[in-house]
Amino acid sequence: MLAFGKHTLRLSLVLALLCTFSIGSKAQFKEEAFSQNYNNPADTTASKDSVDKMFSFKEFSHGVIHRDSTLRIGTLFGGSTVFIGSGQYYNHQAWKLPIVYGGLGATLGLGFHYKSQYNASKKAFDAAFELDPQTPLTPDKHAKDMASYMFASAGFIYWATLMDEMVNYKKDVKNQAGKATVYSILLPGLGQCYNGEYWKVPIYWGTIMGACHYYSVNKRNYEKYRRIYNEATDPAGGYTGQITGETALYYRDVFRRYRDYSVLAIAGFYLIQVIDANVFAYMQDFDVSNELAMKVTPTVITPDNEYALAPVRGGFRGGPLGSSAYGLRIGFTF
Repeated sequence: MLAFGKHTLRLSLVLALLCTFSIGSKAQFKEEAFSQNYNNPADTTASKDSVDKMFSFKEFSHGVIHRDSTLRIGTLFGGSTVFIGSGQYYNHQAWKLPIVYGGLGATLGLGFHYKSQYNASKKAFDAAFELDPQTPLTPDKHAKDMASYMFASAGFIYWATLMDEMVNYKKDVKNQAGKATVYSILLPGLGQCYNGEYWKVPIYWGTIMGACHYYSVNKRNYEKYRRIYNEATDPAGGYTGQITGETALYYRDVFRRYRDYSVLAIAGFYLIQVIDANVFAYMQDFDVSNELAMKVTPTVITPDNEYALAPVRGGFRGGPLGSSAYGLRIGFTF
């Protein structure tokens, strides 16, 4: 009973102090200040302040055909990933379009040609192998390699097209946060170079390449132990290795988990450098003076008629501790 009484007394004191603080702070402001709506309902842009469209096809199309000069770089970039070459047209560089489409058409066409050639040779090899396992026929490895090179070249042309669009977007405007962000999306570290923070490039490239290295190592070990496990658990496989199937299963799962962690690390470091480029591009115009200082002093806050002495029925609003409030004054010098 005594312990229960002590806890009840402490709880009562805490509630009393909270009520006292709320009464004292209530004298500083009118209640309407916390419920006032500062958006004018007649303002047509009020509904757009809370929800902003990330991509608008209308904005993109009107901007590309130069009906609207306020096309955002994010909208241009998003649309250009689908409508290839639209950025060149927006930048008044339509003469580049034949080069872009010619390069993409040539590399993709050759890529599908060599891919088809390899598939035909692979099909012929499989048919010959069923009849004679000692057949001299082999799949056309040259055609397979050429198909990979052509598709990679097409990907590079596509990437270079997007990069060219972003580089030539409003070249006369400096310190564009959107451009820094898109640069980092297209090439890690390029946004930091655009912001003049070259010292960050080795850090981000080191972390991303390190994560890629561990991904390669873990993937290779995962495939190794998966193969051993499959061979060890195959009754007709004749496995004679020293690693048991149970051990191989354990290490297979371990390296698979590490491989997945490496993928998350790659994505995480890539995302961090994009956010870093965006944030510090916005902060480039933030001027911090050498005289920046903060001063904290105790003060007595006495409300005036405009805030605290709002008339109510029968007199004025007040509290048991008076209309003054005690606190701290914080001053900043820029």
